Order: sequence, then C-alpha cells, then structure tokens
Amino acid sequence: MATIRDIRRRIRSARSIQQITRAMKFVSAARLRKAQDRVVAARPYARQILAVIQSLAARVGERGHPLLAERGNKRIELLVITADRGLCGAYNTNILRQALEFIACREGSTTELDILGKKARDFFRRRSFAVRRETIGLLSTPAFAGAAVISGNLVDDFLKGEVDQVWMVYNEFKSVVRQRVIVEQLLPIPKLGLAKNEVAVEYLYDEPPEKLLDHVLHRHIEAQVYRALLEAAASEQGARMTAMEAATNNAAEMIESLTLYANKVRQAGITREIIEVVSGAGSASG
Repeated sequence: MATIRDIRRRIRSARSIQQITRAMKFVSAARLRKAQDRVVAARPYARQILAVIQSLAARVGERGHPLLAERGNKRIELLVITADRGLCGAYNTNILRQALEFIACREGSTTELDILGKKARDFFRRRSFAVRRETIGLLSTPAFAGAAVISGNLVDDFLKGEVDQVWMVYNEFKSVVRQRVIVEQLLPIPKLGLAKNEVAVEYLYDEPPEKLLDHVLHRHIEAQVYRALLEAAASEQGARMTAMEAATNNAAEMIESLTLYANKVRQAGITREIIEVVSGAGSASG
C-alpha cells in the first residue's frame, strides 16, 4: 500500500500538470480567436474565386491555360499540412491517417509528398515515402507570402510536367470541438460542370486571354493554399484547446480520487494506531 507521503507527492504532481494544461488552454483560446477571425475573413474570397475559376475553366477548355490541362494521375504530388507541435488530441493523427489512405488508394500512381509541419516530417522520415520538400514553422503565424512560396513551387512542378496532379490534405475548421479532414485537388483546376441546357459562352477579354488567365489562375492557387493554412492553424488551436480542457478535467478528477484515497489511508493508519494502543493497554493491565 502506498504511503501518505507517496500519495501527496502524486497529488502535487497532478496539480502541477493541471496548472500547465489550464494555462495552455487559455493560450490556445486567445490564439483561436485571432485564427478564427482570419479564417472567416478569408473564406468568402477563396470560395468565390474558386467558383469563378471553375466556371471559367469549363468554358475556355484545357487549351486556355496549362494549369487547366488534364494529364492523368500517374504522378501525384500531395501537400500534407500538419502542426509543428503535439498536445492537440488526434489532430495530426487524423491528417496522417488520411494521407496514408490517399496513397494506398492510388497504388498505380507515384505519389510524392510536399510536407508542411514537424509532425508530418517526423512521421514520413521514418517511412519509405518520396518527399519533395519539407517546410516547418509556418502554421504558427500563417502569412500570404509563405502561401505564395508554397503555391509557386506546386505550380512550377505542374507546369514543368514533373507531376500530373496536385492534391492537399488539411484540417478544415468547423468549431472548437469539431474539425474535418479535407482532401482537395488543387491542380489541374477542377472544372464546374455546365447545366444540361446551358451553352458554353465564349468570353471577350480586354487583355490577351493567356496573360489574364495566367494572373488569375496563379492568384487562385495562392488563395486556396493560404485558406488551407488558415484553416489548419485555427483547427490546431481548437483541437489543442479541447485537449487541454480534457486534460485539466482529468487532472481534477485524479486529484479528487487521490485525496479520497489519502484520507482512507490516513484513517486506516489512525485506526491501526488506536488498536495498537488499546491492545497494549489491555496487555499491560492484564
């Protein structure tokens, strides 16, 4: 049986952990508010430009721009976005599991990884997967400049013919307690199907179509990557806040259980001492 000193030591350790998890919860809550505001501000633009580009792609066809060309799925590049740190529940595990499922479902294709985040880097380093690039330290403060660099590399790989498709997997922020893993095709840009009676109308361009499409399509890819980074950053803080709240509650339950156990042990010790005193007194009187 554990001694009172051992139990009190465990209680002190549990209280120290509780203080740490509570502080981490408050930090994540503060960061989540900022990240959530940025996601809400970025979503309308990203969704609207996606709808416009998909509609435009359905009308101009593959010859309109190289980023619209479909070349099959023999060579695929997958952008995996995870966190740099843990202590956020199943946030990273769900993304990595989905990435593995994506690769397994395309056995006839060659999939190369573009990794963003320490957790994905460490995970795939221990396994035999082809990795094109590794980037860390970007999700702590997502910036459009960083998203532009990533999207520029993805576009260059596609335009050079090194890959046939570009996909990305990340966590989409729904709420503090709910995030959804998204697997999304980035290149070639998916076309929006025309309605049954809709006619493909040709557009009139003020500038050369190639120049205009080149600018708009590149900006579209940058916007989608930037939105994915913001979604991932908000999801990470929401997942960490939820995990730290659960850890804080678990520590409180452990402290309560250990305190009750300590009281029982102390009461048993007192009872044993009383019995020994009474037994000793009885023997002396006899």
